[in-house]
Amino acid sequence: MARYELKLPKMGESVAEATITSWIKEVGETIDIDDTVVEVATDKVDSEVPSEVEGTLVEILFDKDAVVQVGDTIAIIEVAGEATAAADVQSNGTSEEEQQIVQESVAAVEKTIETAKTDTIISDVSTDGDRFYSPLVKSIAKTEGITGRELQAITGTGKEGRVTKNDILKYLENRNSQPKVTTTAAPEKSVVKEVVSKVVETPITLGGQDQVIEMSRMGKLVAKHMVNSIQTSAHVQSFIEIDVTNIVKWRNKVKNAYFKREGEKLTFTPILMQAVAQTIKKYPEINISVDGDKIIQRGSVNLGMAAALPDGNLIVPVIKNADQLSLVGMTKQVNDLANRARANKLKPDEIQGGTYTVTNVGSFGSIMGTPIINQPQVAILALGAIRKMPAVIETPEGDFIGIRQKMIVSHSYDHRVVNGALGGMFIKTFKEILEAWDVNQDF
Repeated sequence: MARYELKLPKMGESVAEATITSWIKEVGETIDIDDTVVEVATDKVDSEVPSEVEGTLVEILFDKDAVVQVGDTIAIIEVAGEATAAADVQSNGTSEEEQQIVQESVAAVEKTIETAKTDTIISDVSTDGDRFYSPLVKSIAKTEGITGRELQAITGTGKEGRVTKNDILKYLENRNSQPKVTTTAAPEKSVVKEVVSKVVETPITLGGQDQVIEMSRMGKLVAKHMVNSIQTSAHVQSFIEIDVTNIVKWRNKVKNAYFKREGEKLTFTPILMQAVAQTIKKYPEINISVDGDKIIQRGSVNLGMAAALPDGNLIVPVIKNADQLSLVGMTKQVNDLANRARANKLKPDEIQGGTYTVTNVGSFGSIMGTPIINQPQVAILALGAIRKMPAVIETPEGDFIGIRQKMIVSHSYDHRVVNGALGGMFIKTFKEILEAWDVNQDF
């Protein structure tokens, strides 16, 4: 019998870790090739990890909700026969000696990081080592500037030696009479005060009818991503109103024939997405990313399409090379990605590599929005709801009031690299493309 190490596979570009959400197979179960052994989730998408061998699951190395690095062994499968003995060799082709060197190096780095963490002010659970601290104790520690090493030195009187509120308050009363804890490369007092001022949180009082609800894993990741984007990019917005009457008339006229010929429902989304791709071709300087003091000009137009999930969270599948697609091709891409997004069937690579994002806030009835840029992109377009509105119509015979189908488009862009002229001209051109739609054209 030989032992095969099931490793967490590469989940896509820039994805370094994943969270185990559930084990499909249990220890002792027989596994066939391509059977799903475990389900994992990244900050991008949920995925299944299949087995590449037949055998019996004999060991599970990580529990549910554990965070695992790409390449880590997560389970052991026992396979029969001498021919499979090579399964004990790591899939990356390194020898056991080389693997040992790598593991020792990683351990040394992790030890250095942990040492540094204990010398800094506690800011989240990940910096507290193996000892548990309640949110109240952590909040007091942050406010008072207590370092991780100091907190670890406090004797806890709570269950299993946990530090209680009274323990930390008693420590603070006697703090001045206690010898100071010396640390290596301790931050200056002014720096400590600055850090403390940034991490202090306003306490929240709970009433009798209040409920405490834990944020979902994806919710936490989205929140972190949004805050990071606001802190990174200088967000500004431009707005424009677009008359889409011709597009509405054309779609209503051809949608049934379109479905009969192509087997696809024709919504407004692929029409608008194709117009966005055409606009980006005219203004490639919007199709960039910022890397420090450098600007990266993207060679492909990869449109992100924000989609709502059943649980209320958002995911952004990416239409690759969108500027090269016909309307039929765009429709198929939009419908396929939207359907699989709602069914949680997207692959990791299908939500990566976007260079510009479009979000349809109009699908929720909003007439406009101010979306947050999807890093590392520099702009995002929000499509408002299409509404019937009274409008002044200019004709050779004079002006008159008529009912028109209109929408408001919001353009958020990074003012570090996109000025107001570019941001405004982009949506002006987008407007011109849509308003020039030929209601008599074929599809």
